[in-house]
Formats: sequence, C-alpha cells, structure tokens
Amino acid sequence: MGGDMVSQRIHIIAEVAMDRKALIRKYKETPRPMGVYRVRNTTNGKALVGTSRDLTAVLNRHRAQLRLNAHRNRAMQNDWNEMGPDAFEFETLDTLSPNEKPDYDPTDDLRLLEAMWREKLAPTGDSSY
Repeated sequence: MGGDMVSQRIHIIAEVAMDRKALIRKYKETPRPMGVYRVRNTTNGKALVGTSRDLTAVLNRHRAQLRLNAHRNRAMQNDWNEMGPDAFEFETLDTLSPNEKPDYDPTDDLRLLEAMWREKLAPTGDSSY
C-alpha cells in the first residue's frame, strides 16, 4: 500500500514538471507586444516616451528601477521620490503587429511609430524627461 502511494506521488510530480516545461516553452514562443510606451508624471506633465520590443517588460523595468531608486533618468527618479508612485502613469500608446517573416527587424518601424507619437503628443504640452 505504501509503495502505491509513493509511485502515485512520483507520477504526479513528473506530470507537474512536464506541464511546467510546456508552459515555459509556450511563454518563450509567444510573441511579446512591441510598440510605443509612455511613463507620465500626472502632476507636472513631464513624460518619457520610448519604444520596446517587449512593452510589458520595459514598463515593469521602469517601475522596478523607480521603486528601487535606481532609475537612470535622475530627473524622473527625483520626481518619483518627491511625489510618489501615485503621480505616475505607465501606459502603452501603440503596438506594432508582429511580422511573420523570420528575418524581420522592427527597429525602423518602431522609430517611425515613436516619431509619430512624439509629434502627436507635442501639442499637449508634455515636456520630456
């Protein structure tokens, strides 16, 4: 009876490990959303606009660096320290659809998309970080 329980547990552990590997593989194969993002100080209107091949990761990185007082943009870090996290918005402005070609490089398309957004945002009075 005890041997059956052990082999049953081993079987369950093996299934969980296989499911975990499949999930990791699926995550790695899933295209990341790429495009233009903005980190905006809602108190003073200053904003950082940029592009990324992985919008989720770049916005998380900005949040983490600001929380850890390690952001490379010192002006933004100073405002974060003085005004707190509630004064900031992290947003995706636009996404770029992934191209199915294996040799596709989105760099030029991202630059063009960013330039369009900078032009669009200029009249709103947002000043840059």
